[in-house]
Amino acid sequence: MREQICKLVAEKLPELAGVVALRQTAVGTAPYLFREGDDLSQLVLEPRYPLPSVVSMLQKRYPEARFGVVARGCDARALVEMAKRNQIDPERLYLVGFTCSAEQAAECYCAAPAPDTAGWPQAMVVGVPVAGAPPNPLVAQYEEMSLAERRAFWQQQFAKCIKCYGCRNICPECFCEACALEDPLWVEAGMLAPPFPMFHLVRAMHMASRCVACRQCELVCPAHIPLTVLYDLMRRDIGELLGYEPGADIAAAPPLSLTLADGMVHGQDQLL
Repeated sequence: MREQICKLVAEKLPELAGVVALRQTAVGTAPYLFREGDDLSQLVLEPRYPLPSVVSMLQKRYPEARFGVVARGCDARALVEMAKRNQIDPERLYLVGFTCSAEQAAECYCAAPAPDTAGWPQAMVVGVPVAGAPPNPLVAQYEEMSLAERRAFWQQQFAKCIKCYGCRNICPECFCEACALEDPLWVEAGMLAPPFPMFHLVRAMHMASRCVACRQCELVCPAHIPLTVLYDLMRRDIGELLGYEPGADIAAAPPLSLTLADGMVHGQDQLL
């Protein structure tokens, strides 16, 4: 698959300002903007990293340039939600999608391990799609708990939080210029663990119609808080109450944003 992606990237580079992907060198692996003439043998697909955030920064810095990005299914979903909130311009982005393996899908409890390019202006997907993985069993266990047991569960989990902001910083859907999690009105400075339950519930409310189940927040959490349980439940409720699935349809308006006729999005979202 990596060879197929490298071949596709090489074919597209002459018409793009560059393609965002991971590059592995003797120093380590990091996001990189591959340009025409670069050594594509250094392009790798692991480890997982939220490349959509890099795309957003590049497009804001170079508003006339066309870029490409190598993206997993969750990356593609993140880009869809970012496009709706003017954080990326899909018309200036070529999506080089690739499918995750069944093992990778199981690790993330991912129901959609292949990018969905329906409605995407310019895209190509490499790899054979695999079936989605079963949901996180901890969600089913949580739903069997009483209300008191659920409250005790989250008190125990959130008490481990060291307020490192890793969950916020890694998330491709966290892009507010002024973060409520740094506002002393909601989260008092210098307190560890942060007061229950404001820190995590404020962020959950902001992610309600944005979370695309990439699981990055849980993977980077040094306290091993099962954050995807919270976000899986939030995503389920948004689907049942508002009929909306984050990242599924690039043409569907996000239900918790106010969108004007000229396409500008206000409220939590910032303009590109």
